[in-house]
Amino acid sequence: MADPRFFPKKGPFTLQDLAQAVGGTFQQGSGEQVFDDVAPLSTAGASDVSFLDNRKYIEAFSVSKAGAAVVHPDLADRAPEGMALIVTPEPYRAYATIAALFHPRHDVVPGIAPSASVDPTAQLGEGVEVGPGAVIGKHAKIGAGSRIGANAVIGDGVEMGQGCSIGANAVISHTLMGSLVYIYPGCCIGQDGFGFAMGPKGHLKVPQLGRVVIGDDVEIGANTTIDRGAGPDTTIGSGSRIDNLVQIGHNVQIGMGCVIVAQTGISGSTKLGHGVVLGGQAGIAGHLNLENGVQVAAKSGVLRDIPAKTAVMGYPARPIKEFWREIATLKALITRK
Repeated sequence: MADPRFFPKKGPFTLQDLAQAVGGTFQQGSGEQVFDDVAPLSTAGASDVSFLDNRKYIEAFSVSKAGAAVVHPDLADRAPEGMALIVTPEPYRAYATIAALFHPRHDVVPGIAPSASVDPTAQLGEGVEVGPGAVIGKHAKIGAGSRIGANAVIGDGVEMGQGCSIGANAVISHTLMGSLVYIYPGCCIGQDGFGFAMGPKGHLKVPQLGRVVIGDDVEIGANTTIDRGAGPDTTIGSGSRIDNLVQIGHNVQIGMGCVIVAQTGISGSTKLGHGVVLGGQAGIAGHLNLENGVQVAAKSGVLRDIPAKTAVMGYPARPIKEFWREIATLKALITRK
Protein backbone atom coordinates (compact mmCIF):
# COMPACT_ATOMS: atom_id res chain seq x y z
CA MET A 1 0.00 0.00 0.00
CA ALA A 2 1.27 3.46 -0.89
CA ASP A 3 2.06 5.73 2.07
CA PRO A 4 -1.13 7.78 2.61
CA ARG A 5 0.92 10.72 3.92
CA PHE A 6 2.23 11.25 0.40
CA PHE A 7 -0.29 9.50 -1.84
CA PRO A 8 -3.93 10.22 -1.00
CA LYS A 9 -6.16 7.40 -2.14
CA LYS A 10 -9.51 7.23 -3.90
CA GLY A 11 -11.86 4.31 -4.29
CA PRO A 12 -12.74 1.57 -3.59
CA PHE A 13 -13.50 0.26 -7.08
CA THR A 14 -15.22 -2.90 -8.20
CA LEU A 15 -13.53 -5.44 -10.46
CA GLN A 16 -16.01 -4.54 -13.17
CA ASP A 17 -15.20 -0.82 -12.84
CA LEU A 18 -11.48 -1.52 -13.21
CA ALA A 19 -11.88 -3.86 -16.16
CA GLN A 20 -14.07 -1.33 -17.97
CA ALA A 21 -11.58 1.46 -17.30
CA VAL A 22 -8.84 -0.43 -19.16
CA GLY A 23 -10.96 -2.13 -21.80
CA GLY A 24 -10.12 -5.59 -20.43
CA THR A 25 -12.17 -8.59 -19.36
CA PHE A 26 -12.32 -10.06 -15.88
CA GLN A 27 -11.97 -13.73 -15.00
CA GLN A 28 -12.00 -15.85 -11.85
CA GLY A 29 -13.91 -13.28 -9.89
CA SER A 30 -17.17 -11.46 -9.44
CA GLY A 31 -17.63 -8.11 -11.11
CA GLU A 32 -18.94 -6.79 -7.80
CA GLN A 33 -15.75 -7.70 -5.92
CA VAL A 34 -14.28 -4.55 -4.34
CA PHE A 35 -10.62 -3.48 -4.21
CA ASP A 36 -8.98 -0.77 -2.14
CA ASP A 37 -5.54 -0.15 -3.64
CA VAL A 38 -2.70 -1.32 -5.89
CA ALA A 39 0.42 -3.09 -4.64
CA PRO A 40 3.41 -5.16 -5.89
CA LEU A 41 2.94 -8.91 -6.34
CA SER A 42 5.15 -9.65 -3.33
CA THR A 43 3.25 -7.50 -0.82
CA ALA A 44 -0.29 -7.31 -2.19
CA GLY A 45 -3.16 -8.59 -0.10
CA ALA A 46 -6.70 -9.71 -0.74
CA SER A 47 -8.00 -6.17 -1.27
CA ASP A 48 -5.16 -5.10 -3.61
CA VAL A 49 -4.70 -5.15 -7.37
CA SER A 50 -1.30 -6.05 -8.83
CA PHE A 51 -0.02 -6.89 -12.32
CA LEU A 52 2.26 -9.19 -14.32
CA ASP A 53 4.02 -7.77 -17.37
CA ASN A 54 7.45 -9.41 -17.30
CA ARG A 55 7.91 -13.20 -17.53
CA LYS A 56 10.73 -12.94 -14.99
CA TYR A 57 8.05 -12.54 -12.31
CA ILE A 58 5.84 -15.49 -13.21
CA GLU A 59 6.91 -17.37 -10.07
CA ALA A 60 6.07 -14.38 -7.85
CA PHE A 61 2.75 -14.09 -9.68
CA SER A 62 1.90 -17.73 -9.12
CA VAL A 63 2.25 -17.43 -5.33
CA SER A 64 1.03 -13.84 -4.88
CA LYS A 65 -1.68 -13.09 -2.33
CA ALA A 66 -3.11 -10.25 -4.44
CA GLY A 67 -6.86 -10.27 -4.69
CA ALA A 68 -6.67 -9.34 -8.37
CA ALA A 69 -4.03 -8.89 -11.03
CA VAL A 70 -3.77 -7.45 -14.50
CA VAL A 71 -2.26 -10.03 -16.84
CA HIS A 72 -1.71 -10.89 -20.50
CA PRO A 73 -4.02 -13.63 -21.86
CA ASP A 74 -1.02 -15.92 -22.47
CA LEU A 75 -0.12 -15.93 -18.77
CA ALA A 76 -3.58 -16.03 -17.19
CA ASP A 77 -3.30 -19.76 -16.56
CA ARG A 78 -0.34 -19.18 -14.19
CA ALA A 79 -2.50 -17.31 -11.68
CA PRO A 80 -2.98 -18.84 -8.22
CA GLU A 81 -6.37 -20.21 -7.28
CA GLY A 82 -8.85 -17.56 -6.16
CA MET A 83 -7.06 -14.58 -7.74
CA ALA A 84 -9.37 -12.42 -9.85
CA LEU A 85 -7.88 -11.45 -13.19
CA ILE A 86 -8.19 -8.47 -15.51
CA VAL A 87 -7.02 -9.80 -18.86
CA THR A 88 -5.62 -7.41 -21.45
CA PRO A 89 -2.92 -7.52 -24.16
CA GLU A 90 -1.24 -4.48 -22.56
CA PRO A 91 -1.07 -5.24 -18.83
CA TYR A 92 1.46 -2.55 -17.93
CA ARG A 93 -0.56 0.24 -19.55
CA ALA A 94 -3.70 -1.13 -17.94
CA TYR A 95 -2.03 -1.19 -14.53
CA ALA A 96 -0.92 2.42 -14.99
CA THR A 97 -4.52 3.41 -15.66
CA ILE A 98 -5.78 1.52 -12.60
CA ALA A 99 -3.07 2.95 -10.34
CA ALA A 100 -4.04 6.45 -11.49
CA LEU A 101 -7.66 5.77 -10.53
CA PHE A 102 -6.62 4.98 -6.98
CA HIS A 103 -3.91 7.64 -6.84
CA PRO A 104 -4.62 10.51 -9.23
CA ARG A 105 -2.25 13.43 -9.38
CA HIS A 106 -2.83 16.08 -6.75
CA ASP A 107 -6.16 17.79 -7.06
CA VAL A 108 -5.98 21.46 -7.90
CA VAL A 109 -7.11 23.63 -4.98
CA PRO A 110 -8.38 26.83 -6.60
CA GLY A 111 -7.19 30.10 -5.16
CA ILE A 112 -4.23 32.44 -4.89
CA ALA A 113 -1.96 32.19 -1.86
CA PRO A 114 -1.65 35.48 0.07
CA SER A 115 2.11 35.55 -0.52
CA ALA A 116 1.84 35.08 -4.28
CA SER A 117 2.30 38.01 -6.66
CA VAL A 118 -0.05 38.13 -9.67
CA ASP A 119 0.20 41.12 -12.02
CA PRO A 120 -3.18 42.83 -12.53
CA THR A 121 -2.90 42.32 -16.30
CA ALA A 122 -2.45 38.54 -16.01
CA GLN A 123 -5.41 36.38 -17.01
CA LEU A 124 -6.20 33.35 -14.85
CA GLY A 125 -8.79 30.83 -15.98
CA GLU A 126 -11.40 29.27 -13.74
CA GLY A 127 -10.15 27.10 -10.90
CA VAL A 128 -6.46 28.03 -11.08
CA GLU A 129 -4.26 27.38 -8.04
CA VAL A 130 -1.34 29.73 -7.34
CA GLY A 131 0.98 28.55 -4.57
CA PRO A 132 2.84 30.54 -1.89
CA GLY A 133 5.51 32.87 -3.21
CA ALA A 134 4.66 32.26 -6.86
CA VAL A 135 5.01 35.17 -9.31
CA ILE A 136 2.90 35.64 -12.44
CA GLY A 137 4.02 38.44 -14.74
CA LYS A 138 2.37 40.97 -16.98
CA HIS A 139 -0.14 39.73 -19.57
CA ALA A 140 0.52 36.08 -18.72
CA LYS A 141 -2.37 33.72 -19.46
CA ILE A 142 -2.99 30.66 -17.28
CA GLY A 143 -5.56 28.15 -18.51
CA ALA A 144 -8.44 26.85 -16.42
CA GLY A 145 -7.65 24.19 -13.85
CA SER A 146 -3.90 24.81 -13.91
CA ARG A 147 -1.66 24.69 -10.88
CA ILE A 148 1.33 27.00 -10.23
CA GLY A 149 3.58 25.62 -7.50
CA ALA A 150 5.25 27.44 -4.64
CA ASN A 151 7.86 30.03 -5.68
CA ALA A 152 7.40 29.30 -9.38
CA VAL A 153 7.90 32.27 -11.71
CA ILE A 154 5.73 32.70 -14.80
CA GLY A 155 7.23 35.49 -16.87
CA ASP A 156 5.58 38.30 -18.77
CA GLY A 157 3.48 37.16 -21.71
CA VAL A 158 3.76 33.43 -21.02
CA GLU A 159 0.69 31.47 -22.09
CA MET A 160 -0.41 28.01 -21.03
CA GLY A 161 -3.49 25.95 -21.79
CA GLN A 162 -5.85 24.13 -19.47
CA GLY A 163 -4.87 21.64 -16.80
CA CYS A 164 -1.16 22.47 -16.70
CA SER A 165 0.98 21.93 -13.61
CA ILE A 166 4.10 23.99 -12.90
CA GLY A 167 6.29 22.61 -10.12
CA ALA A 168 7.80 24.51 -7.23
CA ASN A 169 10.69 26.85 -8.10
CA ALA A 170 10.26 26.40 -11.85
CA VAL A 171 11.00 29.48 -13.99
CA ILE A 172 9.10 29.87 -17.26
CA SER A 173 9.66 32.76 -19.67
CA HIS A 174 9.18 33.44 -23.39
CA THR A 175 7.02 30.31 -23.64
CA LEU A 176 3.72 29.25 -25.18
CA MET A 177 2.45 25.85 -24.07
CA GLY A 178 -0.62 23.77 -24.76
CA SER A 179 -2.87 21.93 -22.32
CA LEU A 180 -2.02 19.19 -19.84
CA VAL A 181 1.65 20.13 -19.70
CA TYR A 182 3.36 18.90 -16.54
CA ILE A 183 6.56 20.69 -15.57
CA TYR A 184 8.45 19.35 -12.57
CA PRO A 185 10.18 21.41 -9.86
CA GLY A 186 13.24 23.45 -10.71
CA CYS A 187 12.79 23.55 -14.49
CA CYS A 188 14.07 26.59 -16.33
CA ILE A 189 12.36 27.13 -19.67
CA GLY A 190 12.73 30.03 -22.07
CA GLN A 191 16.01 31.54 -20.87
CA ASP A 192 18.64 32.89 -23.28
CA GLY A 193 20.19 30.38 -25.63
CA PHE A 194 23.97 29.94 -25.63
CA GLY A 195 24.73 32.09 -28.66
CA PHE A 196 27.82 34.25 -29.17
CA ALA A 197 29.71 35.82 -32.08
CA MET A 198 33.18 34.62 -31.11
CA GLY A 199 36.40 36.39 -32.03
CA PRO A 200 39.64 37.99 -30.82
CA LYS A 201 37.73 41.09 -29.76
CA GLY A 202 35.68 39.01 -27.32
CA HIS A 203 32.55 36.91 -27.45
CA LEU A 204 29.61 39.12 -28.39
CA LYS A 205 26.21 37.99 -27.16
CA VAL A 206 23.71 37.35 -29.98
CA PRO A 207 20.19 38.42 -28.94
CA GLN A 208 17.95 35.39 -28.53
CA LEU A 209 14.68 36.54 -30.09
CA GLY A 210 12.74 33.28 -30.38
CA ARG A 211 10.39 31.46 -28.02
CA VAL A 212 9.79 28.00 -26.61
CA VAL A 213 6.62 26.42 -28.00
CA ILE A 214 5.37 23.30 -26.20
CA GLY A 215 2.52 21.09 -27.44
CA ASP A 216 -0.16 19.27 -25.44
CA ASP A 217 0.40 16.44 -22.96
CA VAL A 218 4.11 17.03 -22.45
CA GLU A 219 6.08 16.20 -19.29
CA ILE A 220 9.38 17.93 -18.49
CA GLY A 221 11.44 16.57 -15.59
CA ALA A 222 13.00 18.28 -12.61
CA ASN A 223 15.87 20.72 -13.22
CA THR A 224 15.69 20.37 -16.99
CA THR A 225 16.58 23.48 -19.00
CA ILE A 226 15.18 24.46 -22.37
CA ASP A 227 16.65 27.51 -24.11
CA ARG A 228 14.46 29.75 -26.23
CA GLY A 229 15.26 30.13 -29.89
CA ALA A 230 17.71 32.63 -31.29
CA GLY A 231 15.25 33.54 -34.05
CA PRO A 232 13.39 30.36 -34.90
CA ASP A 233 11.48 28.91 -31.95
CA THR A 234 12.57 25.98 -29.83
CA THR A 235 9.70 23.48 -30.12
CA ILE A 236 8.61 20.43 -28.10
CA GLY A 237 6.05 18.20 -29.81
CA SER A 238 2.85 16.94 -28.18
CA GLY A 239 3.06 13.75 -26.15
CA SER A 240 6.80 13.97 -25.53
CA ARG A 241 8.41 12.94 -22.25
CA ILE A 242 11.59 14.64 -21.06
CA ASP A 243 13.41 13.32 -17.98
CA ASN A 244 15.27 15.19 -15.24
CA LEU A 245 18.48 17.14 -15.89
CA VAL A 246 18.16 17.38 -19.66
CA GLN A 247 19.65 20.32 -21.60
CA ILE A 248 17.91 21.41 -24.81
CA GLY A 249 19.65 24.16 -26.76
CA HIS A 250 18.22 27.02 -28.78
CA ASN A 251 16.30 26.35 -31.99
CA VAL A 252 16.01 22.62 -31.26
CA GLN A 253 12.89 21.05 -32.75
CA ILE A 254 11.52 17.93 -31.06
CA GLY A 255 8.74 15.96 -32.73
CA MET A 256 5.71 14.28 -31.20
CA GLY A 257 5.98 11.39 -28.77
CA CYS A 258 9.73 11.63 -28.18
CA VAL A 259 11.38 10.23 -25.03
CA ILE A 260 14.54 11.94 -23.77
CA VAL A 261 16.22 10.36 -20.75
CA ALA A 262 18.18 12.05 -17.94
CA GLN A 263 21.38 14.02 -18.50
CA THR A 264 21.00 14.09 -22.26
CA GLY A 265 22.21 17.21 -24.05
CA ILE A 266 20.86 18.37 -27.41
CA SER A 267 22.86 21.11 -29.10
CA GLY A 268 21.32 24.04 -30.92
CA SER A 269 19.34 23.77 -34.16
CA THR A 270 19.13 19.97 -34.11
CA LYS A 271 15.85 18.40 -35.26
CA LEU A 272 14.28 15.26 -33.82
CA GLY A 273 11.47 13.57 -35.73
CA HIS A 274 8.48 11.85 -34.16
CA GLY A 275 9.00 9.00 -31.71
CA VAL A 276 12.74 9.51 -31.23
CA VAL A 277 14.21 7.94 -28.08
CA LEU A 278 17.46 9.25 -26.54
CA GLY A 279 19.06 7.16 -23.77
CA GLY A 280 20.59 8.63 -20.62
CA GLN A 281 23.64 10.88 -21.02
CA ALA A 282 23.41 10.86 -24.80
CA GLY A 283 25.04 13.84 -26.46
CA ILE A 284 23.67 15.22 -29.72
CA ALA A 285 25.77 17.69 -31.71
CA GLY A 286 24.23 20.77 -33.28
CA HIS A 287 22.49 21.23 -36.64
CA LEU A 288 21.71 17.53 -37.05
CA ASN A 289 18.60 15.70 -38.20
CA LEU A 290 17.44 12.56 -36.34
CA GLU A 291 14.51 11.24 -38.34
CA ASN A 292 11.34 9.49 -37.12
CA GLY A 293 11.81 6.50 -34.83
CA VAL A 294 15.55 6.89 -34.23
CA GLN A 295 16.86 5.26 -31.05
CA VAL A 296 20.10 6.40 -29.42
CA ALA A 297 21.62 4.22 -26.69
CA ALA A 298 22.81 5.65 -23.38
CA LYS A 299 26.13 7.54 -23.33
CA SER A 300 26.28 7.72 -27.11
CA GLY A 301 27.67 10.71 -28.98
CA VAL A 302 25.77 11.60 -32.16
CA LEU A 303 27.86 13.58 -34.64
CA ARG A 304 25.96 13.10 -37.90
CA ASP A 305 22.42 12.78 -39.22
CA ILE A 306 20.59 9.50 -38.54
CA PRO A 307 18.00 8.06 -40.94
CA ALA A 308 14.56 6.94 -39.78
CA LYS A 309 14.11 3.88 -37.53
CA THR A 310 17.84 3.44 -36.97
CA ALA A 311 19.23 2.38 -33.58
CA VAL A 312 22.72 3.67 -32.82
CA MET A 313 25.26 3.29 -30.05
CA GLY A 314 28.76 4.38 -29.06
CA TYR A 315 31.02 7.36 -29.66
CA PRO A 316 30.85 8.34 -32.37
CA ALA A 317 27.41 6.75 -32.62
CA ARG A 318 26.95 4.14 -35.34
CA PRO A 319 24.37 1.39 -35.98
CA ILE A 320 24.16 -0.96 -33.00
CA LYS A 321 25.08 -4.10 -34.97
CA GLU A 322 28.17 -2.36 -36.31
CA PHE A 323 29.13 -1.22 -32.79
CA TRP A 324 28.92 -4.75 -31.34
CA ARG A 325 30.75 -6.23 -34.33
CA GLU A 326 33.64 -3.84 -33.63
CA ILE A 327 33.64 -4.80 -29.95
CA ALA A 328 33.68 -8.51 -30.83
CA THR A 329 36.54 -7.97 -33.29
CA LEU A 330 38.57 -6.03 -30.72
CA LYS A 331 37.97 -8.72 -28.10
CA ALA A 332 39.10 -11.41 -30.53
CA LEU A 333 42.31 -9.48 -31.26
CA ILE A 334 43.07 -9.07 -27.59
CA THR A 335 42.36 -12.74 -26.87
CA ARG A 336 44.79 -13.89 -29.58
CA LYS A 337 47.60 -12.03 -27.84
